[in-house]
Amino acid sequence: MATSSPSSCLPIQNHQSCYRKPNFSPSSITKPKISRFTKKINGIRPIKLSSSLECSFNDCGKKLKVMGEAESGGIEASSVVKDELFVSFFRESWPYFLAHRNSTFVLLISAEIVDSPHLDPILMDISLLHGLGIKFVLVPGTHVQIDKILSERGREPKYDGRYRITDSDSLKAAMDAAGRIRIMIEAKLSPGPSLSGVRRHGDYSRLYDGVSVASGNFLAAKRRGVVDGIHYVSTGEVKKIDVSRIRERLDQDCIVLLSNLGYSSSGEVLNCNTYEVATACAMALRAEKLICIIDGPILDECGRLIRFLTLQDADMLIRKRAKQSETAANYVKAVDQEDFSGLGYITSNGKVPSQKEESFTKSYTPIFQNGVGFDNGNGLWSSEQGFAIGGQERLSRLNGYLSELAAAAFVCRVGVQRVHLLDGTVGGVLLKELFQRDGVGTMVASDLYEGTRMAKVTDISGIKRLLQPLEESGTLIRRTEKELLEALDSFIVVEREGQIIACAALLPFFEEKSGEVAAIAVSPDCRGQGQGDKLLDYIEKKASSLGLQMLFLLTTRTADWFVRRGFSECSIECIPEVRRKKINLSRKSKYYMKKLLPDRSGIWLNSTLP
Repeated sequence: MATSSPSSCLPIQNHQSCYRKPNFSPSSITKPKISRFTKKINGIRPIKLSSSLECSFNDCGKKLKVMGEAESGGIEASSVVKDELFVSFFRESWPYFLAHRNSTFVLLISAEIVDSPHLDPILMDISLLHGLGIKFVLVPGTHVQIDKILSERGREPKYDGRYRITDSDSLKAAMDAAGRIRIMIEAKLSPGPSLSGVRRHGDYSRLYDGVSVASGNFLAAKRRGVVDGIHYVSTGEVKKIDVSRIRERLDQDCIVLLSNLGYSSSGEVLNCNTYEVATACAMALRAEKLICIIDGPILDECGRLIRFLTLQDADMLIRKRAKQSETAANYVKAVDQEDFSGLGYITSNGKVPSQKEESFTKSYTPIFQNGVGFDNGNGLWSSEQGFAIGGQERLSRLNGYLSELAAAAFVCRVGVQRVHLLDGTVGGVLLKELFQRDGVGTMVASDLYEGTRMAKVTDISGIKRLLQPLEESGTLIRRTEKELLEALDSFIVVEREGQIIACAALLPFFEEKSGEVAAIAVSPDCRGQGQGDKLLDYIEKKASSLGLQMLFLLTTRTADWFVRRGFSECSIECIPEVRRKKINLSRKSKYYMKKLLPDRSGIWLNSTLP
């Protein structure tokens, strides 16, 4: 599902007007299998035929035999295909099993999804992923349920800005809603997996226990008080997340259920904003991911799914809406560049940032301290613990899912590397997002290709410094400074703190729709940090954006590294003829190639924001 660059369109569409659910035809429903045993039994039952339908036993037998063989052959062929797909899925998912195991994911389930039939399959998938070793903290939304309870009791919900005004009636409704949701989620997670198919593998009595869910007073809160003349009564703000006790429960193989009800130092119950709780929890736990399951996709103005945004792209997009969106304005205020800015890296087009963009990349990276706030680098501390979204702007969806995008960008700035915004109405959305290369939702990333850009003339000395030891060892061919300068447009570098720490080259051959990967080098101080993988992934996406369908390389010493990354040995005939003529056969290099799959990740390297 290839998509155009998010840069030309903004995620402000309401999904209800442009998102279509898939239609299922009767032919798409798999027919039930007919066992051989059943066919055999049916075959010996006596059948009495009328005289008009009489036929010889032999003729009927022949017809039945032919039909039976055809049916049996079709079922067996279908079974083979199914088995092959099953095996293929597990093999392709292997890297994701390893990558996600023992990771901590904070998962926010929006109140709209909690109040829908989509919750049950989502909780089933959470239980499955928990069994694969992923540690979950669940933060369910409650505002839909609170508003319903208030309506049933003849009361009107009250909001001001992003926050609910929690009077005594609203607090009672919030407590009722939180209790009901907690009990419901605990009940849905309790059964565990089906045991009918696993008994043949032995005694798995431990599976009878289901999933352990832990909840408690993990959230310390303080009163929001009176702000701009508005008394918020029992509305709370996050004061501190009890990280040690949450970690303790996670290490005990529990799923932690974190309510948006916090507790004050004086023993009061305070109603906090769900997104503020989830974002604060993700930052305090230093979670690998924050996943927000919402009730629709994030689309651009052309109605297409936005699959990926760098933090800088998301930041620029939100800032452009600051004059018409209170949430966007609050985001800008919270992360004002005069105080602190985000993690430094280039724009998604791989170009050198403009002067205005450089202020983003060179400014101070904030340090978050749970219970204290942000060290802005200027001697002052900001007390923000999380990022609240809500109120009438979010309820009305006047700006689509811009609020959720602002929350995603906020937490990406302070150490949560990935935020996924997923449409919970899509069946199996968690599995599809986490175990497929391109996913099905929108990802905002703070670290993808951080510091990666196309080379410029001033990088020549840094590139030479990386290549020289490998040239001296014979791993790479020697290149003069003139040759480097001529090929400079093909070089990609990774820069950190003003130093070139890795480089590689992509040499395209457009007629053959192929490209050569060359001169991959990583500083010895930075090896083992994934810089080589980052460069190779960048090269593959760059090649796809150029319309190339195959990558090839020549190597004498590093074949194993490339084989593990999907390259396979090939003959010299697979190399473009114009390149074959220049090969130094005396080096006895081995040739490797990799076919490129269509890139549907939404990560664009040749586009710019308007």
